Amino acid sequence: MKKMKTILKRTISVITLAVLLNSCGGKEKKETKAETKEEVKTTGLEIEKPQLTFGFIKLTDMAPLAIAKDKGYFEDEGLFVSVEAQSNWKNVLDRVIDGQLDGSHMLAGQPIAAGAGFGRQAELVTTFSMDLNGNGITVSNDVWSKMKPNVSKDEDGKPIHPIKAEALKPVIAEYKNSGKAFKMGMVFPVSTHNYEIRYWLAAVGIHPGMYTAENVQGQIDAEVLLSVTPPPQMPATLESGTIYGYCVGEPWNQQAVFKGIGVPVTTNYDIWKNNPEKVFVMTKKFIEENPNTAIAVTKALIRAGKWLDQPENRAEAVKILSKPQYVGAPESVLANSMTGTFEFEKGDKRQMPDFNVFYKYNATYPFYSDGIWFLTQMRRWGQIPETKPANWYSETIQKIYRPDIWKKAADLLVKEGKIPVEDIPQTDGYKPATTDFIDGKKFDAKDPLGYINSFSIGNKDK
Repeated sequence: MKKMKTILKRTISVITLAVLLNSCGGKEKKETKAETKEEVKTTGLEIEKPQLTFGFIKLTDMAPLAIAKDKGYFEDEGLFVSVEAQSNWKNVLDRVIDGQLDGSHMLAGQPIAAGAGFGRQAELVTTFSMDLNGNGITVSNDVWSKMKPNVSKDEDGKPIHPIKAEALKPVIAEYKNSGKAFKMGMVFPVSTHNYEIRYWLAAVGIHPGMYTAENVQGQIDAEVLLSVTPPPQMPATLESGTIYGYCVGEPWNQQAVFKGIGVPVTTNYDIWKNNPEKVFVMTKKFIEENPNTAIAVTKALIRAGKWLDQPENRAEAVKILSKPQYVGAPESVLANSMTGTFEFEKGDKRQMPDFNVFYKYNATYPFYSDGIWFLTQMRRWGQIPETKPANWYSETIQKIYRPDIWKKAADLLVKEGKIPVEDIPQTDGYKPATTDFIDGKKFDAKDPLGYINSFSIGNKDK
C-alpha cells in the first residue's frame, strides 16, 4: 500500500511538472523544436502576457500576421496568438482601444489620427510597419472605356503607365453635365487609400473635397464624391453601380479584373514609390504593462516580413493567405500581385516586383517621416482644422511611432543570427527628402509646412 502511494505521488509530480511546463509556454519542448528547425536559439524574454488575440482585415498586407502564426514565429517567442478577422476598420480601432484585441493590423493613419485629434482619441503605438505599396485605383468598365481614349499608348497599343487622373477629367465632366455626381470609394477617412486617391486627383486639379467640423464626409467643394466602403465589399459595390471607382488594397483590385467588372488604372507605387501602407498597433498602456511581450511580438513580425520577401516563399505565402481564416481569396487572385506581377486590363499583366514589399527597403521600420506624411495630408484636407507649428508634427509622431522598440527586437534577432546587422537602418528616424510622387513634389518631413504649402489644392499654413 505504501509503495503504491509513493508511485502515485511520483506520477502526480510528473503530471504537475508537465502542466507547469506547458503553462509557461512549453519552453523546453519549444526550444528543442526551434533548434531542430533552425538550430538557432531564441533569446529568452520574460513574457508578461503569452496569450494574445490580434485583429486584421482580409487584405493581402495582413500577411506578416498570418506568416508569424503559421510558421511558428510567435510560438518561438513564447507567444500563443489567435488572429481574428474584423468586419471593418472602425471595429478594428474600437476593439484595440477597448482592450478586446491586444493588437491589430491597422491603417497607418489610424493610430496617428487617434493621437492627433481626429476621430476617436486614444494613445496608440506603432512598433512595426507591415508593408510598402500594395494598393491600386480601379474604375468600372464603363468609366475605363471613356478614359482609355485619353490615355497614351505604346507601339503595341497598350496604355502607358503611370496613368494620371488627367484621363478621368472628361469623364467627370460628362457625368456632371448629365446631372450625375461622380462617386468613388475608399476604405476609411484616415486610410492611405483616402490620401492616395485625393493625391492622384488633386495632382491634375480635380478637387476631392475638404473636411470641416460640420462636414466629416470631406465633400466640401468636391468634384469627386469620396465615400467609405469596407475593402472586401469594394468589387460588389462597384458592380452594383453605387460607386464608379475605388482605391483599395489587394486582392480587391485584382478581384475586379478576375470578375470582369473593372480595370485598375494605377497603383500606389506610381502615386508614391515605396510608400508605407499598414502598421501593427498596440495601446501605449499595453506596451507599458507588457514591454517584453511587445518586443517579442515585434521580433516575430520582423521575421515574418523577412520570410515573405524571399521570392521563393511567395507561392507558399499565397497558399497560406488563401485559407479562409486569413484572406480567403482564390490563389489565382492573390498570386496576381503577390508573385511580382499586376494585371490591369484583363490580359495586360505586367511585371511589378515591388508591388508588395514586406521587408526590403527597411519596410518594417516605423520611420517618423512616414508618419509625418500622414499628418501633412490630414492638415491639407482639413481633418486637422487648425494651423500647427512645424515642431508639432515631429513631437506628435514621436509619441506614436516607436522605432526604439523595433530596434530592441531587431538587435535580438541579429544576436540570434536570424537577420544580418546590415538590415538595421542607421537613421534618426527620418528618410531623406524625396520627389518620388506622381506630381514630382518634394517631401521633406523636416519641413512639413513647406510641403503643405506646395500644393495648389488644400489648406495653407504660415
